[in-house]
Amino acid sequence: MSVVDIDNLRISFATDSGTVEAVRDVSLTVEPGEVLAIVGESGSGKTVTARSILRLLPETATTRGAVVLSRKDGARSHDIVSLPARELREVRGRDAAMVFQEPGSVLNPVYKVGWQIIEGLRAHGGLSKAEAREKAIDVLRRVGIPDPEERIDYYPHQFSGGQKQRIVIAQALVLDPGVIIADEPTTALDVTVQAEILDLLRRCRDEFGAAIVLITHNMGVVADLADRVAVMYQGRIVEEADVATLFRDPKDDYTKQLLGSVPRIGQGSARAVERAARREQGWESATPIVEAKDLQIVYPGRFRQPDFVAVDGVSFSIRPGEVLGLVGESGSGKTTIGRAIAGLTKVSGGSLSVLGTEMNGVKERAFRPVRERIGFVFQDPATSFNPLLTIAQAVAEPLIVHGRHKDLAGARKRVDDLLESVQLPKAFGDRYPHELSGGQRQRASLARSLALFPELLIADEPTSALDVSVQAKVLELFEDLQRELGFAALFISHDLAVVDLLADRIAVLYRGQLVEEGTGEQVLGAPQHPYTQRLLASLPVPDPEEQARRRHEWERLRTV
Repeated sequence: MSVVDIDNLRISFATDSGTVEAVRDVSLTVEPGEVLAIVGESGSGKTVTARSILRLLPETATTRGAVVLSRKDGARSHDIVSLPARELREVRGRDAAMVFQEPGSVLNPVYKVGWQIIEGLRAHGGLSKAEAREKAIDVLRRVGIPDPEERIDYYPHQFSGGQKQRIVIAQALVLDPGVIIADEPTTALDVTVQAEILDLLRRCRDEFGAAIVLITHNMGVVADLADRVAVMYQGRIVEEADVATLFRDPKDDYTKQLLGSVPRIGQGSARAVERAARREQGWESATPIVEAKDLQIVYPGRFRQPDFVAVDGVSFSIRPGEVLGLVGESGSGKTTIGRAIAGLTKVSGGSLSVLGTEMNGVKERAFRPVRERIGFVFQDPATSFNPLLTIAQAVAEPLIVHGRHKDLAGARKRVDDLLESVQLPKAFGDRYPHELSGGQRQRASLARSLALFPELLIADEPTSALDVSVQAKVLELFEDLQRELGFAALFISHDLAVVDLLADRIAVLYRGQLVEEGTGEQVLGAPQHPYTQRLLASLPVPDPEEQARRRHEWERLRTV
């Protein structure tokens, strides 16, 4: 008997501009202990479909069809669409539970994590405080939180991103539901933490016997975890198959396009050779635009805490027109180095020369003329744009601040040219950031960073939050602009396949130290350092058979 049976589901939303059909005639089943992946680009309806299992939809939604949810033991079934609110509250958490995309926004910052897990236990079962606490400690231990007896009394901000995701999974598991709905559970995590969370989800299925509905745009994650795959496009299921069949022989054109958009390790070698061939002779001996020698960046400790060394003795250089890829897990010091180059973080020791200016001890007055020669693309364009400014005003801001134009009217032609150069219609300049999709916002962010024709561009995880088809377009755009404008770039990412596509050289950071540097062929083809080997094995690839081999290699390296 299926734990979830969706039949002819149709969901529409009432908006100011009329009714929007988000899900159209979707039928799906999820068997006990099965992992069903629902994939598709942003706006395809995959999250709305999955949320309908728990009826976690806004009041503006109208739902038609049937969503039948069954208990793990098959004792009871409910049609969620017509279930009264009181009974729905009993079903949530016990029969089905949700793991949300961003754990930071799910966990209440003012309550201890133990209290937040115990709250669900006490609401659904007649457990005493002591029994509920014991069960919460047990589930934290099972999801891999160290010292759970002590850390049950910690607040969310005292955990790393990966640990927060484990706590959210513990919340979902504590009532032993028949199905867990995991909405992009690894999107914001680096590859090493992602591999651990995927391993944990696999254990949820094997040890707890839970079925999993996995919503993702990462085809490598699908190959690693899923048994069956449903591909959604514009609110409809265009293809459904077991994971091996879908990757080996996709039928629908959209599925083929989705798989073709996924960057793969090894694709970048030929592109790096082409880029090198286009450069003028002697470029390798040109004066570097950025040169670091024994760079050290220390954050001073507060409240009697010791100093934190974020970057420790790092040396590298970036020559004119060259792209250096900086990779490593969260907390390795990648963003700190990018911010130091842009003059946003102070250098503590060693030497960092940027466009001929020494950053160690530099004064803001001396650095200001240099700053306009540097562009910065931030990780999350939604938070880097002022929500009160239109896109045109935001893109024009550097032009006005640095005195190239007096006001928006004077800068408008340049702004329109910039928007068209990043393949956005110039009419988008009159829209506000919330009116653009994630991919469109990132293109606008790229346009803003190129406004002053920079000699150096710092791109900090510019594609980490984008789905694969949008990511492929943004990466292609970045490469075209770099070829056309010839700027040097520091490309920061935790996705090795993305870095391989764009970078001439790759530098690997681990705990603030540079452990390996070389061309993509050297670093990714024959990694020397154990951390680089582990990083490479952590990256899921869109091929179920190859991914199974890589998973065994990752498990072996982890035990070593």
